[in-house]
Amino acid sequence: MRSLSEIDTISKRASKAKGFSWGVSEEIGKCVKHLELFGLPGLKNLNQYLKIYDQNKFQQIKLISKSNLSENKFHCPISSGIGFLDQIKSLEKLKSLEFNKIAYPILFLSFASRASEVLGKKILLKLDEKEFILNFNQSIFGNYSKNEIWENANSVLINFLDNNNSFSDDEWKEMTKFANETFVEESDELKEKSAGAGLTDND
Repeated sequence: MRSLSEIDTISKRASKAKGFSWGVSEEIGKCVKHLELFGLPGLKNLNQYLKIYDQNKFQQIKLISKSNLSENKFHCPISSGIGFLDQIKSLEKLKSLEFNKIAYPILFLSFASRASEVLGKKILLKLDEKEFILNFNQSIFGNYSKNEIWENANSVLINFLDNNNSFSDDEWKEMTKFANETFVEESDELKEKSAGAGLTDND
C-alpha cells in the first residue's frame, strides 16, 4: 500500500509535469493526499484529469462570486478549488454560492474541505444528488463512497453552516449535574493526608 507521503509527492510532481506551477502542484498534492486519507479516490480522479487536461479547455476562474455559471465549458476543479480556498473568508458572507458545472468534482471537494478548516465552520456541499458535510478538514461525511472516476457534476451548491451544539442547554445542565457528583467533600482525614506531605524528612 502506498503511503500518504508517496501519494502527495507523485501527485505534486505529475501536476508540475503537466504545466501547473510548483505552488499549485503542491496544493494539488495536499488535496489528493487528504482525499485518500478520507477513503475517496483522489489519485484515480487526478490521473484521469491530467490525461485529458491538454485536450479539454476547462473554464478557469479566479474570482468566485455567489453564482458561477459557465455556458459551455466545465469549470476546472483546480482553479475553482484554489480560488474558493483563497477567498473563503469573504465568501462566507454570501452564506451560500453555486457553480453550474464543474469537472472531476472529487478534486474540488478536497479544497472545500480544507476551506472548512480555515473558516472554522462546517460546510454543506451538494454535488448533483450527492451531499457532503465537511468538518474542519477532520472528516468528510457523505452519501458517496465509490472508488470510481467522477467526471463531472452539473450542479454544485455550497452552504456555510453555523456552529451550533447538537444538544440543548437543559441537557448540558443535566450532564453538569452528573459531573459534579465526582467532587468529594474534603473531610478531616483528607486534610490531614494532604497536609502531611512535608512531615517526613527524607534528607
